[in-house]
Amino acid sequence: MEVERRSFYQSFLFPFIYLMVLWGVKVFELRYGYDLSRFGIFPRTFMGLTGVFFAPLIHGDFNHLISNSFPLLILGMAMFFFYRTIAFEIFLWIYFLPNIWVWISAVGQGYHIGSSGIIYGAVSFLFFSGIFRKNQKSMILALIIIFIYGSLVWGIFPFTRGVSWETHFFGSLSGGLAAYFYRKTGEEYLKSKEKEPEAPGNDSLIGEEHNES
Repeated sequence: MEVERRSFYQSFLFPFIYLMVLWGVKVFELRYGYDLSRFGIFPRTFMGLTGVFFAPLIHGDFNHLISNSFPLLILGMAMFFFYRTIAFEIFLWIYFLPNIWVWISAVGQGYHIGSSGIIYGAVSFLFFSGIFRKNQKSMILALIIIFIYGSLVWGIFPFTRGVSWETHFFGSLSGGLAAYFYRKTGEEYLKSKEKEPEAPGNDSLIGEEHNES
């Protein structure tokens, strides 16, 4: 139990720090009157390349940030708890790869900002990891994730103006590719739980227009 408790606290640390950075950026904007959306992704422009690095850190308003905060914390904890040895690599994968693809291929005008690509990437990674690994506990985790976040699938279609469906789509694609690439590594916690012996007697989730994500 002590090991599990320590693993839980460790899995909480990185997602929490990332959230504090996001909130710090928004407070900085409001405190000093800056609009940092110009550092988002503006497709196929040289200046828009800055968004590959900074777009997920920028949100249109507090409602946008709040809507992303809880899923980022929960999904981040799930990744770092169940796949702790590869979680940081997965985070980098779903942080940068969707941004690059959005810069190359997004349509329309406006900056693409927000961390939803990471949310979609994390959901996709956790879900497809359960399928690719063919591990009972991984598949149960995948079913839980899709039960909680299954409605996100509508976000990959261009139904809502001002929402970066491209970021959602490429985030999902990145998460699925990462799940396949890492399908044979990083499952130490789930495997260790399977190997634990049972105790005797016991039974056995370039414009002013902003495309938020």
